[in-house]
Amino acid sequence: MDELRIDDTIAIPLSESDIRAVRAQGAGGANVNKVATGIDLRFEIRHSESQADAVRRRLVERGDT
Repeated sequence: MDELRIDDTIAIPLSESDIRAVRAQGAGGANVNKVATGIDLRFEIRHSESQADAVRRRLVERGDT
């Protein structure tokens, strides 16, 4: 797998993203803050070469960056 498939039309190459396991926030039980149970996904649309110009522009205008 070399991409993160969002839906049938959108995929993010793993080379353009940073994915890491983190300690999840909030209530949790016995293992809270002891194990990495959350995922932090970073994708900078402004630097993406895989997404169309129109998609990048629309997301930047929405403030999703």
